[in-house]
Amino acid sequence: MFDYSNKLIHALEQLFIHNQQSIQQASQLFANAIIHDNMIQVLGTGHSHMIGLEGFIRAGGLGNINAILDSTVLTSDGALRGSKLEKLNGLAEILWQEQNIGVNDLIVVASNSGRNALPVEFAQLAKDKGHKVIAITSIEQSSQYPSRHESGLKLMDIADIVLDNRVPSGDGLCEINNRVTGAFSSISGMALINTLCTEAQKLALEQGIEPLIFSSQNVDGFNNDDVYEHFKGRLKSM
Repeated sequence: MFDYSNKLIHALEQLFIHNQQSIQQASQLFANAIIHDNMIQVLGTGHSHMIGLEGFIRAGGLGNINAILDSTVLTSDGALRGSKLEKLNGLAEILWQEQNIGVNDLIVVASNSGRNALPVEFAQLAKDKGHKVIAITSIEQSSQYPSRHESGLKLMDIADIVLDNRVPSGDGLCEINNRVTGAFSSISGMALINTLCTEAQKLALEQGIEPLIFSSQNVDGFNNDDVYEHFKGRLKSM
């Protein structure tokens, strides 16, 4: 096998062992959103936006996940620009107002470092408005460095449930030529999101509620029109 794949398999095993209780708690919140027909709003900055995208209008994905895909949190309009903007105080309020966030929606914020202004403020806004907040972050990375937000808080200090992505400082599983490489945060975050989605479906079915799931557009015999219609107006990037 390969160095990265060996370390990746081990890291994923430890990810689920370490987060077992938090995954169960977060899965119940996901299930509650399904049962009560609320949205799951996912914000990720930089490469963490892919964690929200992983659950958003995709084959096998929950219909009630909305990824907050504003250009300020993506790398597509400039990676350096996005990196500067996520450190900007006040941006979270602007993004929040541009989303159609229901009063009972569940909020998920993904940030590996958990120290920049945008994820911290977005989580604060959610808590102030009475929302439950799930964080996907690296406790190791976040613990090593000070907050860049004026409050001094980090994402892990605010969230109701913290899912530790188990990413080592520097976001790499390998060391080559004295440099950390072989990123893990995207894979670990996507693994966590997919676990929450699948476990939540089982919990909802136990309560007699059938989850609305997107099927592959490339498999004959399936139609997503009912899912699109049900969530029309609540999926901003539909």
